[in-house]
Amino acid sequence: MNGNSFKSLIGPVLILALLTLTAFMVRPLTPIDETRYASVAWEMWLRDEYLVLYKNGEPYSHKPPLMFWLYNLGWAFFGVNEWWPRLVSPLFSLGGLFLTMDIARRLWPDDVDAGRNALWILGSSLLWLVFSTVAMFDVMLAFFVLLGVRGLLIAADESVKRGFTWMALAIGLGVLAKGPVILLHLLPVALLAPWWLQNSNLAGQNWKRWYGAILLAVLGGAAIALAWAIPAAIHGGEEYRNAIFWGQTANRMVDSFAHKRPFWWYLPLLPLLLFPWLVWPGLWKRFGAVKSEGLDRGLRFCLAWAVPVFVSFSLISGKQVQYLVPLLPAFALFSGRLLTRSTRDGILFPAILSGGFAAILIFYAIDGLPGKFSSWENPPAWPGVVLLASAFGLFLSARYPVWRLPSIALLGAIFLAVMQVSVLGSLGRIYEVQPIAQKIRALQDRGVPVANEGTYHAQFQFHGRLEQSIAQLTRNEIPGWIEKHPDGVVVMYVKQKDAGVQVLFSQPYRGGQAALMNADQARAYLAARLKE
Repeated sequence: MNGNSFKSLIGPVLILALLTLTAFMVRPLTPIDETRYASVAWEMWLRDEYLVLYKNGEPYSHKPPLMFWLYNLGWAFFGVNEWWPRLVSPLFSLGGLFLTMDIARRLWPDDVDAGRNALWILGSSLLWLVFSTVAMFDVMLAFFVLLGVRGLLIAADESVKRGFTWMALAIGLGVLAKGPVILLHLLPVALLAPWWLQNSNLAGQNWKRWYGAILLAVLGGAAIALAWAIPAAIHGGEEYRNAIFWGQTANRMVDSFAHKRPFWWYLPLLPLLLFPWLVWPGLWKRFGAVKSEGLDRGLRFCLAWAVPVFVSFSLISGKQVQYLVPLLPAFALFSGRLLTRSTRDGILFPAILSGGFAAILIFYAIDGLPGKFSSWENPPAWPGVVLLASAFGLFLSARYPVWRLPSIALLGAIFLAVMQVSVLGSLGRIYEVQPIAQKIRALQDRGVPVANEGTYHAQFQFHGRLEQSIAQLTRNEIPGWIEKHPDGVVVMYVKQKDAGVQVLFSQPYRGGQAALMNADQARAYLAARLKE
């Protein structure tokens, strides 16, 4: 990678650093997902067990182990802490930026601007930045998708053997990161190679060899994943074996048809998920010019990479916005290439939207939050003022073509930073579980048994550094448990209107209160609820 490539990375890397620092400052690891994954890693550390995953003392087969291994690896060097699990996703995001630059160089070797544009677009898109700063699997998966895509281009341009070796490695590590879904991201673009290689000097290559190499790459990736799965299955027993070999796939198929959403559900969200780029008329004009200008090999490659996967996710009824994270580099590369031809459009429309949002923040900071949100802390006014001033300043600077893309990217980054400070900064305390988790640890240290009302997602295990499990009870099971454990304490989730009940300890939790109740308090509370 030459000096120009590193210069192109400076701006997007600084944006990533800014948003990572903002996330660290304004919010904790949040329930339910982030605290659960940190707790699974904590139990791995506590048990010194790296094959079978555990959550609250029970085998946990819902996720593969790679992220939890990485958390434990960092803890081995730095000690058990919260900041390392929160830093893993930003590090993979940084690696994704490097891989995106390399892929752009391979797709358009004579067009340095395409890669530079792609980095600005990817590094400031709202969806990418949000998931680059949370302790989840999606940016890690995107990194391995990029690694596999890079392998495909090496196979097409340089060496089939070396390229598909990289793809096998990407598949194997991708399965260990988030499961077989990586095949959905890589196989369509690999299988569509005759289309994206048409009219090139590689169009006449031996396709039987190509498709055979795809099969070998899949088998190689499976071998990497099985290097963990087989020993884990032997060590974990029959139930765990069935869960990791069949349950994960079957459960995901079931989940994909739960919480049904219509096939078009993603479409109205795209302007927000890809803010500020999909609200910029200049990019839409470049999209409109594709038909007349035609598609080169790189543009066809990006379409073969993104479109089949997006259609597949749209047809599957169970949808989550994070499923689209690995597609963002394809969008960024496609758009970055189109924008190498200048557009005269400034950033008026995204600046107006950001200014409008800033005005709303300032209004609620002064007037207070409405209705059911009135009990929350009012957002500070200064982030809204900063966003309003930034939108105006960047609008003026974007009149100069060389600053147009950096200005839009910076506007997107400031928008997200302000949103986190204003919204998450005000709500952060309702997601902070450390106070109650430490109270539970103190109880367990005294030998007091603790139970949890309803489904327990292990949200207290890591923050309390708990070394014992918490019993999971339905509301109907609580009276019987109290009779067996008269000295026990139950974590009850109390609505705001019941916040005055007698408790040992309570704190805000996800719009209500999480309360510790002894046996008498739990009986009284349950009896009062039955009378309603």
